[in-house]
Amino acid sequence: MRIIAKRTITAFYEKTPFRDSKSALEAWYDDTRKSDWKNPSDIKEKYRNASILQKNRVIFNIHGNKYRLVVKLNYDAQIVYIRFIGAHAQYDKIDSENI
Repeated sequence: MRIIAKRTITAFYEKTPFRDSKSALEAWYDDTRKSDWKNPSDIKEKYRNASILQKNRVIFNIHGNKYRLVVKLNYDAQIVYIRFIGAHAQYDKIDSENI
């Protein structure tokens, strides 16, 4: 999978309050980059706690569910678009199906 954009991940974990997310986000990035997801069930095989939403969006729990990562997938093109990374309080303020 191609992930758009890595700099979104690094910009998040370089912020002081979120530095503890670095290893978990980097692990997710490496795993996802090596993946070949064709549909939501492929994601659930690896990430059982991922939440599959409408409009090809998926929510991943990061760093023991301390953070949330929302992505939009284009399965045919093998692209993952990062739509949101944040703590639960931030996540609660967004509409994850339309972000």
